[in-house]
Amino acid sequence: MGSIFRYEYDVFRRCMIAARKDAKLTQQSIATALQKPQSFVAKYENGERRLDVVEFLIIAQAIGVNPCNLLSEIERKILEKFNEQKP
Repeated sequence: MGSIFRYEYDVFRRCMIAARKDAKLTQQSIATALQKPQSFVAKYENGERRLDVVEFLIIAQAIGVNPCNLLSEIERKILEKFNEQKP
């Protein structure tokens, strides 16, 4: 993935995985709730597929997390890295 936002999307992916695991859910259980194949979840968790905003909201609901709280956590982690790089 050649995106200039690779680090930021990696933070997003890791937070999505952590949210799923914290909820003690498997990729299969999320996929079933979404009526998608397990590979759908595996692909966005592995960075092979990006999520749009609507998909993110639906997945957050399936996981049982508040999407605003999850985005705040993602933003905090990205800003931490950004602030570490400032002179």
